[in-house]
Amino acid sequence: MQPSLSVDSQPTPWRERLRKFGPGILMASAAIGGSHLIASTQAGAIYGWQLALIIVLVNIFKYPFFRFGTQYTLQTGDTLLVGYMQKGKAYIWAFLLTNLVMSVINIAAISLLCAVIMGFMLPFALDVPVLTVTLMLVSTLILVFGKYRLLDSVSKVIMLTLTLATVIAVVIAFGRGAVAPTDYIGPSPWNMGALGFIVALMGWMPAPMDITVCNSMWVAAKRRLTKVSYKEGILDFNVGYLTTALLALVFLALGALVQYGAGETVQIAGVQYVGQLINMYVSTIGEWARWLIAFIAFVCIFGTTLAVMDGYSRCSLESIRVILRKKESRPTYVNLMIIFNVIAALILIFFFKNALGPMLKFAMIMSFVFAPVYAWLNFSLVRSGEHRVSGWLYWLSIAGLIYLIGFALLFVAQQFGVI
Repeated sequence: MQPSLSVDSQPTPWRERLRKFGPGILMASAAIGGSHLIASTQAGAIYGWQLALIIVLVNIFKYPFFRFGTQYTLQTGDTLLVGYMQKGKAYIWAFLLTNLVMSVINIAAISLLCAVIMGFMLPFALDVPVLTVTLMLVSTLILVFGKYRLLDSVSKVIMLTLTLATVIAVVIAFGRGAVAPTDYIGPSPWNMGALGFIVALMGWMPAPMDITVCNSMWVAAKRRLTKVSYKEGILDFNVGYLTTALLALVFLALGALVQYGAGETVQIAGVQYVGQLINMYVSTIGEWARWLIAFIAFVCIFGTTLAVMDGYSRCSLESIRVILRKKESRPTYVNLMIIFNVIAALILIFFFKNALGPMLKFAMIMSFVFAPVYAWLNFSLVRSGEHRVSGWLYWLSIAGLIYLIGFALLFVAQQFGVI
């Protein structure tokens, strides 16, 4: 006979509410990677506080389209890919092909960054390819054996740790003050020459738009584990999204306070920049800060590695399932995960190791160029039903579409020499 639960053993309202969180926090973990650690800090290091407005605007204008991924799944019980299929089979095929390509690029790039950062933390030298493969294997084991439940728990720990560590670092940096001389005049981002950097910054801010599809998959997985109401699901999303937006400004502050005007050329390539960022902290705050900053960076990128490996795999499998109209898709989740890891590792080790910086920037730019397509699709799926978009959210969506399309057309026009 099972013993009855005492009053003390019953879940408290706070703990029960925390259990309902997951997909939004996981989305934040996926977002806070290249866009925050690299792009946001570079923006602050090169331009100071000048691009803070751009970060705020892109987070505001992308908000509806990220929310709609969660909203559609909470409302219908289906993932966004089912909705795309209803719009037309061509959308699903286009998404699957794009997802397969972007997964290889992003998993390879993020895994390499994670390995480089880990190298700064180790007391002994170890080849980056060896570290990269090791981290990818560890990530795969976590996801294969822990499935969503473990990923859900790990992401909450990562986000809490990252937030606390980042706030501490910013408080220290503010206490020391900016390193830039009071009369320092930095470069201006308000010219066509800086458009590529701004578009790359916005492409992964707060995350690539295809992460909305991953998020709808995580919402569906969460609802299979725990009963989550529409209100609770939207609250989880809002907390995760607001966290990413605020941390984007925090990382901008790190770059602006520690590197802007320091007299050292900012390295644009992601791998070199991580080392420069850590070393700049050491030179301004003290040697003890090396481990704090390295830890922040590692936790940030490792969380992103777990999230993108899981998310891209889920999306590819769901695309295959929807196309074939089957209850279960083949190859299985585990097999597809292994294939992704092998492909990413081979590309990283044998072909693109020295070009991951440009490849990362290319992926960020492409994410922004295609963002209006995903934005319109997500918007079109929530135009009906009990929780259909209306009021301020509707008009923010219209403004967001204009903003995203306008910048994308401006960038394309510049690339073709029209302007």
